[in-house]
Amino acid sequence: MHRIKTITKADNNLSGLQPDKQKLNDLERHLLNDFQHNLPLVSHPYKEIAEQLGSSEEIIIDTLNKLKKQGFVSRVGAVFRTNSIGVSTLAAMSIPAKEVDNVAAIINSYSEVNHNYQREHHFNLWFVVTASDEQTLNSVLDDIEHRSGHPVMYLPMLEDYHVDLGFDLSIDSVDGREASFNGHES
Repeated sequence: MHRIKTITKADNNLSGLQPDKQKLNDLERHLLNDFQHNLPLVSHPYKEIAEQLGSSEEIIIDTLNKLKKQGFVSRVGAVFRTNSIGVSTLAAMSIPAKEVDNVAAIINSYSEVNHNYQREHHFNLWFVVTASDEQTLNSVLDDIEHRSGHPVMYLPMLEDYHVDLGFDLSIDSVDGREASFNGHES
């Protein structure tokens, strides 16, 4: 599961992520924590998850949709090793502050784009583009440049490093120690 794309002033979902304002129920916590890795590779993965959590497939899908609307999850799906299926590149743009929201919306309109973040830097929008082939990748990047009116800096991967983007969401505390959502101390 991946986190939300760029949070801009025009689309600020962060209020839904503040623990003091939004309490997650047990099912939501299990979905967010337990299935970041090893999503069941079966024809009906949500049914398998439901069986593991003592729920129904419909409730699992509805809960994931709710979490998506609240900004906890942007998508549920496989993540493949970079360039093992298709091609990808990191990209960055230097966008004037008054245009960031509009350019972020342009970038986010492409299904090939993920991990789009605003940074406090000269190059203030960073994103990853993934496509089936080099020609499609370049076409998307060229189109983003054309539509935004700003150049895109291409940063293709030179060396592969594995970074686990899973996060332990064990936020309950027992006697000052962290406890996982399944009730076991971590």
